[in-house]
Amino acid sequence: MNSQSAELQQAMPEQATASVKLIVFTIGNLNLALPIESVYKILNRTPVYGSGTKQVGVSHIGDREITVIDLYRRFFKSSQPEELNQRGYLVTVQSKTGEVYGIPVADTPVLMDVAVSAIRILPESYRNADTVDIARHVAVIPKDETSLTIFLLDIELLLPKG
Repeated sequence: MNSQSAELQQAMPEQATASVKLIVFTIGNLNLALPIESVYKILNRTPVYGSGTKQVGVSHIGDREITVIDLYRRFFKSSQPEELNQRGYLVTVQSKTGEVYGIPVADTPVLMDVAVSAIRILPESYRNADTVDIARHVAVIPKDETSLTIFLLDIELLLPKG
């Protein structure tokens, strides 16, 4: 087994391609991602409490309350279909100030290694005009005959202003 491993290492190029690990999830028709370093935990979905008129609510996680940000409502200006609200996961992230936020997602998030060369900066004009204004970068990954576009979210921009 060791000789096989050594052969593989010798066959690999001297400098490995630089990559980043991302937690990728889907909201509506958008593929979104967060750097793995910023993900606190991925939990089973818990009930969210609040008025329901805003894109934020609160969930009880253990002995603490966390702010839950409904990105589906933020991006698509409507509630998720009811069947999606009953299942899924809560991706929790920690801001630079230490506050933990939750993002409800319907399907299991996926860990992906993405080459740094596949990540591009989004134009400021796009960010100012589209609802995905909380993403500063996009990853374009070749997939079969098309490509997969993943918006990389900026945690510090998650909470809506006002």
